[in-house]
Amino acid sequence: MNTASDQSSELHNNLFAHGIALDPSPEKFGFLRETAATATNSVLHQRMDEDGYLYIREFWCREKVQGVRDAITHQLADLGFLKPGTVPDEARFNGREVGRAMGNPLNQRESRLRDLVFGPRIMEFFQAFLGGAARHFDFIWFRTKGTGLGSPIHCDLVYMGRGTHDLYTAWVPLGDVDLALGGLLVLEGSHRKGEQLQSYLSRDVDEYCTNREDAADYASGKKGWDGTLSKNVVSLQQSLGGRWLTSGEYRMGDVIIFNMTLVHGSLDNQKDRFRLSTDTRYQLVSEPVDLRWVGENPSGHSLAQRRGRVC
Repeated sequence: MNTASDQSSELHNNLFAHGIALDPSPEKFGFLRETAATATNSVLHQRMDEDGYLYIREFWCREKVQGVRDAITHQLADLGFLKPGTVPDEARFNGREVGRAMGNPLNQRESRLRDLVFGPRIMEFFQAFLGGAARHFDFIWFRTKGTGLGSPIHCDLVYMGRGTHDLYTAWVPLGDVDLALGGLLVLEGSHRKGEQLQSYLSRDVDEYCTNREDAADYASGKKGWDGTLSKNVVSLQQSLGGRWLTSGEYRMGDVIIFNMTLVHGSLDNQKDRFRLSTDTRYQLVSEPVDLRWVGENPSGHSLAQRRGRVC
């Protein structure tokens, strides 16, 4: 009989990102460095400079995040996305995806959710970290990922770079996320690969080349670019170097904060449950903001935000 340790080791050797198996060797794979919630501002900045991210355990109390999870899983049940006859908190996948961020039907106005990602705890953190009055994007990116492929590998800058680039993402697991359920996956040291990634990082998913024959198709939305850097974790790792990093188990209350140039995606979900998370963005009030993501009803990646340029 396999022991729990044997099963964990076996799973560790069978991790996938967008259908591609990760190399589990110590030179190619590892776990995120944790930063204490009580760390000083100087330590936080040093870690961000060194790693491109901060992985903070127990940033919120578990009960607070559970309340948000309850609100979301009950919405999923009411909308018919959960397996009939199952407990909503289990978030059992019934085979139908909820939809990507811009088309997600979940309620962004839910008070417990907004108090978590826009409330005093996180806003006070960013005010101290950024050294001034902080603001958030108004749009909340829901991630309700059922069984199957995770998110392709990308950097956030290509989606939200029309304002300041001194902008940070907070990824929040709304439930415990083990290796089989998948979770955030980052490429070690990739935030320092700006020169190698220059052509990618200079792009915007809502821009198109007016001097191309198919410019009209891009302007009308018939064609478009989804911002993916790579769908192959092995070839990208060979190109950029570094280990792929994740957590052995993300837990409710944890947060990962990272910058706009950190290469990341997610592991594939190998379970029959939804992986639930949100990601939101934060910056100084004094810096320019990407108008696609602010206001009562943010326009996001709409046709009205398409911009043509000579390439």
